[in-house]
This record gives sequence, structure tokens and C-alpha cells, in this order.
Amino acid sequence: MLPRDLNTERFNRYPPEARKLVTGYVLTLQALPLTFVPNLLREAIEYDFEFPTERKALEKELANLQSHSAVQQKEWFQGFAQITLSSELEQMDWVNSPAQFVERLSAHLWATHQLDAFRKAATEYAGRLHAAAPPEPPPVPRLGIAVIGQGVSTYDDPMFRKLRPHGGYFSNVKPEGGLRMLLDAVAARAEKTPISYGHWYVDGGEEAEHSSAITCVSYHALEPVRADLLRKMRTEIEKPGMGPETLRTLLAQMSPAGLGLGKSGDAVLDRFQMKILTEGSGTQIFSTIFAQWTAREALRRAQPCTLLVRFAPRQRQKPMNELLSDKRDETELDPLGSLIDADFGAYYNWINQQRLPGADQSSFLAWFENHGNAVAIGPSMPRGTESNKTTDLRELISWMT
Repeated sequence: MLPRDLNTERFNRYPPEARKLVTGYVLTLQALPLTFVPNLLREAIEYDFEFPTERKALEKELANLQSHSAVQQKEWFQGFAQITLSSELEQMDWVNSPAQFVERLSAHLWATHQLDAFRKAATEYAGRLHAAAPPEPPPVPRLGIAVIGQGVSTYDDPMFRKLRPHGGYFSNVKPEGGLRMLLDAVAARAEKTPISYGHWYVDGGEEAEHSSAITCVSYHALEPVRADLLRKMRTEIEKPGMGPETLRTLLAQMSPAGLGLGKSGDAVLDRFQMKILTEGSGTQIFSTIFAQWTAREALRRAQPCTLLVRFAPRQRQKPMNELLSDKRDETELDPLGSLIDADFGAYYNWINQQRLPGADQSSFLAWFENHGNAVAIGPSMPRGTESNKTTDLRELISWMT
């Protein structure tokens, strides 16, 4: 089937909101090349479970495509139209399985030496779309917070070496009640600027008490889900002929209900958590990777105004077979190694935040939990400076924001 064969009935298996959205643009989709449409439908089929920012971006993209003249359409999609596809790809059910089509398309492009041409077409399209429908700035300047080093009593090496050049380093921060101050700051922002999925708290361990206005994802709370997923993975791995590609396909086909999610009444967050565990490498067994990947995906997809990430000690590295084993030996933690992981993780969080609209007004704070070391980055913070002035985290945030 080709895009010109599309009609409204083709989308009957889509979730209700996605079906309603896409059927309004059937004539637009009919005129687009097959090398492009499944990529768009991969986002559209998830519409019911996407965050508000993702929904708005997809709606703007479809509206922009609908507004094209014949000349504009030829100019925008000439590169995609020149890509040749196999009959096998053309015969796939790319309407109902767009993600699988895109996966096979990638292999086809690689095998036929068309990957560079496709990448060029995609990059040019993204640039034109950004110019025609630019992303909106956040309603308030973003604030990112990273809390690292839980469980580490002493550490003498320099902290936050990657972040220091971009802000001010403080070596005499009062640690008492620090986490509570940070959570209160997030809650205050959530109450002052209430936005659906606009204020997040991600914990790599057991979450602390927090406001109900904050979207929270924690490694500890998902323990039953992680255990069930690991059991399913072990069962599949032990089957003869099982390879990583087949396992990846099986993970992609899982549903929140199949992993014991779906009881919270928040289908969007349940879907997000399922994808963190089924698409992230190591998120099921390493708390630091879980925290880092969750923060990355929250920033990329939900684009929150506030994001607090608290890293917790991960289990010590072992051979993968042991990590996936169902043996219930006592878990050996590695606080020091986790601190090093989280130090880099904090830096990556800042980089990912800077990729979002409004980056020039964003602020970022990283704190060594229960210690006096912190770095603060923001428009009002001098770059590459150091201070031993006695302060606390509440005051630091007030200076930054």
C-alpha cells in the first residue's frame, strides 16, 4: 500500500484521539512520500499517551503540512521522494505498525547506501519545520536540579568539574534539610504555575514526601514492575534462537497492563514509565541509569519547567547473567561508583535542558547530598566563579531564579 491509497477506515485500529486527529488529515497524508509518512504516524499512533507538548508539536506539524501548496510540498519532500524502497517495505502494514516499518526502513537504507541521502532530507525537513512552526518558550524559566552522592560519607576529589565553568561553585552550603528545601521549591513552582506534567521529581531510590502537584517517577516504586519485566526477559532469553533484535521487538510490543501498570489512572505516565523500562538499556537493574534515562526522556518529551533528579546508589557491576538472574542474593551497593556516575549524569541533565526552548533563561543546580558542595548555573550567576560564603540551598535557588 502507498500513501495515495489511504482512507479514514485505515485508521480504525488507532486509539480514539489519535484516530480523530489523523483522519482529519488524510488528504494531506495521501500526497506525501512513503519514506516520510510512517515516521509521522509513529508519533500520531501514540497521540493518546503523549504529553501536552508532544501533542501540540504534532498538531502544529500536521497543520503546517496541510497548508502547503503543491510547489512547497515538492520543495520540502523532494529528498524523501528520491529514496527507493523495496516491494517488501511497500507491502508492510505501515499504517498500524509504523514503528516496525521505520526499523526495517533503517536497515534498508543502510543496505542500499541511501542512509546519507535520507539523513540529508530529514535534516532539511526539520530545519524548515522549525522555521515554519517554532517551539514555544516555557511559561516560566526552566529550573533543573540534580542531587548526587547519596550514601557517600567522604569524597576528596573535586566535584562538578564539568559544570563549574558554566556557573558558580559553592563549597560551604549548609546541608541540613537540603532535600526538603529543594522539594519545597519545586512544589512552590508547581503551585504558582500549575501545568500538566510541567514539574517533575525523579528519584533513583525511594522517593521522599512531595507535593501531589509534582509528577513523580521513582526506581523503588517500580520495583514490582522491574522484577516482572526481568522475569519476562529471562524467559525469552532462554528460548533457543533468541537474539537481541527479537527481544527488542518483543519489548516494544509490551503494554503497561502487561507489566502491572495502569492502576494509577494516569495512562500517559504509565506509558512513559513502561517505555523507560523497555526502551532504556540498563534502566531495569541500575538505579543511576534509570534516573539519568528518565530525566533525559522527561526533558525531551514533556519539556518540564522544573525537574529535580535525585540519584541513589546503584548495585555493584557484575556479569550480565548474574544481574539478570532470579537469585535473591543481597544486593551489594556501590555508593562511590554511583557518585561518579551521577556527577556525569548531572552534567548531561544540564546539557539536555540547554537543548530546550528558553535555554538562555534557564537555571540549573547540582548538589552533593548531605554535603556542602553545590554548583549553580543561571543568567544571574557569574561563570567560572567560586565562593566559600555560608549559604543554604533555599538561598541559592533564590539567587538563581
